[in-house]
Amino acid sequence: MPKSNVVLVSVDSNSILKGARYFKNLFRQLVDEYNLSSFVDVLETGSFGVYRDGVIVAIYPEEVYYEVKNPDDVKKIVEEHLLKGRRAKELELDSTLFTDKISVEAKKVSEETRVVLRNAGVIDPTNIDEYIARDGYMALAKVLNEMKPVEVVEIVKESGLRGRGGAGFPTGLKWEFTMKTEADQKYVICNADEGEPGTFKDRLIMEGDPHALVEAMTIAGYAVGATKGYIYIRGEYYGSVQNIQKAIEDAYEYGLLGENILGSGFTFHLAVRLGAGAYICGEETALMESIEGKAGRPRLKPPYPPVSGLYSKPTVINNVETFVNVPQIILKGADWFKSIGTENSPGTKVFSLCGNIVNRGIIEAPMGTTIRDLVYKYGGGIANGKELKMIQTGGTAGTFVGPDKLDTPLDFDSMKNYGVSLGSGVILVIDEDNCAVDVLKKAMEFFEHESCGKCTPCREGTKMLVRMLDEISKGRGKEEYIDAMKNIASTMLDSSFCGLGQSIPIPLNSMLDNFKEEFLAHINAKESPCGICKFEKPKKKLVRR
Repeated sequence: MPKSNVVLVSVDSNSILKGARYFKNLFRQLVDEYNLSSFVDVLETGSFGVYRDGVIVAIYPEEVYYEVKNPDDVKKIVEEHLLKGRRAKELELDSTLFTDKISVEAKKVSEETRVVLRNAGVIDPTNIDEYIARDGYMALAKVLNEMKPVEVVEIVKESGLRGRGGAGFPTGLKWEFTMKTEADQKYVICNADEGEPGTFKDRLIMEGDPHALVEAMTIAGYAVGATKGYIYIRGEYYGSVQNIQKAIEDAYEYGLLGENILGSGFTFHLAVRLGAGAYICGEETALMESIEGKAGRPRLKPPYPPVSGLYSKPTVINNVETFVNVPQIILKGADWFKSIGTENSPGTKVFSLCGNIVNRGIIEAPMGTTIRDLVYKYGGGIANGKELKMIQTGGTAGTFVGPDKLDTPLDFDSMKNYGVSLGSGVILVIDEDNCAVDVLKKAMEFFEHESCGKCTPCREGTKMLVRMLDEISKGRGKEEYIDAMKNIASTMLDSSFCGLGQSIPIPLNSMLDNFKEEFLAHINAKESPCGICKFEKPKKKLVRR
């Protein structure tokens, strides 16, 4: 018999640090103490997509959301809401923050279109039965029982799905290359390394809906003729690793992985491989080198992975978000997917909202959504009543833009049409209290630290950029440094071995072009407008007598 109330506690790697599992156990304890266990279930779920100082819990069927910061908050919710049937108003959160959970029956239209995040914050990610209850593995069953591999590739091509990691390469085309390449062994790899600062969408997808990734990769294996797959996860993603491992184990137990899946004769084995924290291993060939037990450094291309990848065998490699779109495309069709987003960029995009923004977290919105909507409609605006200074879109390798670009639609054409990158979907909001020089310096320090050192332009170029930015931040810079930095970045674009060095001009040029006056203030007026940079007096030269 179903319970009349369900308490869902958001448990992810962020909320665990705030006591999510402790509060979940306390809810269960108090429910027992008040003899409510016959009416109330307390369950874990993934992220609701919004971060607060405390842990977010939801109570169904009322769809009421609370923020819990201490044991007294838990007790108040149990006593007021679960026992007495009235809301604990002082702990309640605005339900419009969780638009996808608002009921259609109540005629409240969701502002989010959820494809990738449809199960996040809804199911217990560690329970395969809950995934199956929401049409989980139905796409796999359809593929194995009703479709030929070429038909699977065709529907993915027809949908227009493109890679969600930043490059935007057509997914179906990549699969087709591998499908058509003859080999005794093929592989499917999920790039879940996600090492770029500000990007955390894939982590929350894996923590909230791991079976969607397992199902999608199995479908990809069938489509291209691969029998083995690897999920390469950065080692610090403990929650993702735990949930993915559990999902794989359960899928094997249910006959959804392994030999003769669903009696179809198709075999697919899946395993997890852990990264050691190197940003360069997000580059697909460096990732494959790492899986092979070598140092994570990029390979020369061509040949490309779809033809010669892992162990020199044909390999499909996509990121988490890209894969998780696939089951819904199979079930609902290419036309349904193309009805979302824009003509050239169909579907949705999961954005990571971070920085000086009210509603930090992830949001899934149709491709073509404007920066303004992401910051103000979904993100709630600038935190602490401050003024917006700049936004970095697309991640650390993305563009820095000012408020004049707020109405830019973000899709795969935004860089070409507006000079604003979509990238991995990061929206980093930076308020008036931050310094342009300091922000750019920190970005370049990241690239310097993460350069693998294989090629001279990247290894030495990042060092030179950091050195000049450091001089500017200390009041010792020269105006010619601005052109010098652009020239270095241009050289890196033309001659760096991989995408790390080649991406440097995007953040550097966009910052220098849009906020040049702030750099000139540091150089000529010897002042930091925000007071962030601390100028140093030039050292006196020793005079020999």
